[in-house]
Amino acid sequence: MVKTAGGRNDGQASVELVATIPALVIAVLLVAEFASVGYSLWSAGVAARAGARAAYVGGDGGRAARGSLLGALREGASVHEGNGLTVRVRAPSTFPGLPRVPVTARAGLGVGDASGG
Repeated sequence: MVKTAGGRNDGQASVELVATIPALVIAVLLVAEFASVGYSLWSAGVAARAGARAAYVGGDGGRAARGSLLGALREGASVHEGNGLTVRVRAPSTFPGLPRVPVTARAGLGVGDASGG
């Protein structure tokens, strides 16, 4: 805090702004990371439902599920057909060095399937 002859605090607002910038940057990065994970979970759910629909009508559920994922999520995605169809993807990290968060979505294969639909 710098006091001038008149008793004013010149530069106080600038110092406070500089002190809050790291906290704001961290908050923005966290929001972006949560948005990336949420989008990945939503995309995995869409892929699981697309694969379940394809498998229900006799198609290749795994191929349909992978085909509905975007390129970044398709790499490293795993699709398992068993009691329902499960899609597991890794959410892309918004900041280099952070681990990619795995998310899983599941869809049932037909009407009356107790596993969901």
